[in-house]
Amino acid sequence: MDFTIPHDTQLMLDLIQEFMEKEVYPLEQHFLNEPPEVFQPRLDALRKKVKQMGLWGPAQPREYGGLELPLTDFALVSEILGTSPLGHYVFGTQAPDAGNIEILHKYGTPEQKERWLRPLVEGKIRSCFSMTEVEMPGSNPIYMETTAVKDGNDYVINGQKWYTTAADGAAFAIVMAVTNPDAPPYQRATMIIVPADTPGFDIVRNINIMGHKGGGYFSHAEILYHSCRVPQSNLLGPEGAGFRIAQERLGPGRIHHTMRWLGVARRALNLMIEYAARRPIAPGQVLADKEIIQAWIAESAAEIEAARALTLQTAWRIEHLGWKETRQEISMIKFLVANTMQKVVDRALQVHGGLGMTDDTILAYFYRHERAARIYDGADEVHKVSLAKRLLRPYREVMEAGRKVLQ
Repeated sequence: MDFTIPHDTQLMLDLIQEFMEKEVYPLEQHFLNEPPEVFQPRLDALRKKVKQMGLWGPAQPREYGGLELPLTDFALVSEILGTSPLGHYVFGTQAPDAGNIEILHKYGTPEQKERWLRPLVEGKIRSCFSMTEVEMPGSNPIYMETTAVKDGNDYVINGQKWYTTAADGAAFAIVMAVTNPDAPPYQRATMIIVPADTPGFDIVRNINIMGHKGGGYFSHAEILYHSCRVPQSNLLGPEGAGFRIAQERLGPGRIHHTMRWLGVARRALNLMIEYAARRPIAPGQVLADKEIIQAWIAESAAEIEAARALTLQTAWRIEHLGWKETRQEISMIKFLVANTMQKVVDRALQVHGGLGMTDDTILAYFYRHERAARIYDGADEVHKVSLAKRLLRPYREVMEAGRKVLQ
């Protein structure tokens, strides 16, 4: 596996890094302290600059105005964008839109692509992905209560969803609902496009996340689908294929997430180093003189590089072998990188002391919002158990064969 970065890619990465440092990082204090409706014009201005620079939509289809970078190249971009909570949004490659674009591009009808995909890639509208349910175990998605029942030429959707990221202000949702309750477990659910102005699509609230409910793109909604009627032409992909499509969406999506988390970790490490190097603790002494601080810095740097190497290898394998052949590595990076990020952010916050608890730096935001990395897209424990079962399977098969011989 050759991870040499092509010259043109490196130039792009350098340009994006410079833009993040000069344009995006200074905007974070406005983001943390201004209401969403006041802050949004600042974001829109930066998005316009990115488009003018020809860097819009790094992962999006070229035919719709994106750059359509290979997965490994986009992984490197995602790492840089992840150093700020604003990065992916400013460059038009934010979740959940990025994942929705992937499945619309692959499974959407020509009419769906023209109505929803094109303006989504262009950044003229936003979308959301409605899957998680309040009373159902998110770690086992075959359990789902939301239903879509055929009535004439329509589907009538009823159910309750939550943690629907960015629903506030979205133009449409892609909803997972049970259409075939008597089918095998993984063939029961279907993806359906629901315009946000459809009667019966009701945003109940933006959920408070550790005391912050956010707004606009930076929010997570609870949604009630109450006799929500949409035409059957809004079906996305084959009926009953919802789980299969979701897995296709999640494979590359985990690369996007984990490289973003590595960006968070790297930013936290840099903030830790900068602060420790200048924070006085006694005459002629700074925090960086303490061996425990030096150990935290060294451990964090090593852990980030190790997690990064595994993530890039996983991206390469997905790109060359497919996500099915890379399931073990995908499970590994999900819990390894999430925990690495959390440890580094925690150390950086500890080094900053009382300052780290405030919104005078971005660390407290990372601490609040990135703790969920160990939960969403499959809790750590689910990935660990799944990985362990796959690793144990050949040994158990040998033992079982041996027992049969002895019998």
